[in-house]
Amino acid sequence: MQTIWLSGAEWFAVLRIGLGLWWLESWRHKDKKTWFTGGGITWAAGIADKHRWSAVRTGFDRWVKPRPRPMAYLVAYAELALGLGLVVGFLTPIALVCGAVLNLIYLVLMIHDWAEQGQNLMMALVSLTGLLAMSWQCWSLDGALGLFR
Repeated sequence: MQTIWLSGAEWFAVLRIGLGLWWLESWRHKDKKTWFTGGGITWAAGIADKHRWSAVRTGFDRWVKPRPRPMAYLVAYAELALGLGLVVGFLTPIALVCGAVLNLIYLVLMIHDWAEQGQNLMMALVSLTGLLAMSWQCWSLDGALGLFR
């Protein structure tokens, strides 16, 4: 693959690192005090209660709503772990798949809020592209350690 300035593998590494920075920004901009006391889950519960798909309401009520603090920590630290993993390229294929799944969960929950949909769709697309292009081949701990060849 011929490209300008960087090789194809290096461009995909840039894409992977950019996605990691995007996840780190998701972590950074959260109001941690409100989020970790369940504020984020309370906000999401209001959205789930009005959701047009009963499966989303039922799933949220069964799994998330009864555990607001643990779920708040799970979401926030998943975003942090995804960001760090993608930036340094550690366990990259796992991070890309988990990130795409998290974006799809956000997409389904926020189906009514079109402002959020662009971000989630774009992040899921970048995750898929990074996975199919094996973006861990360059500038990554996975590459240095010989993982996922």
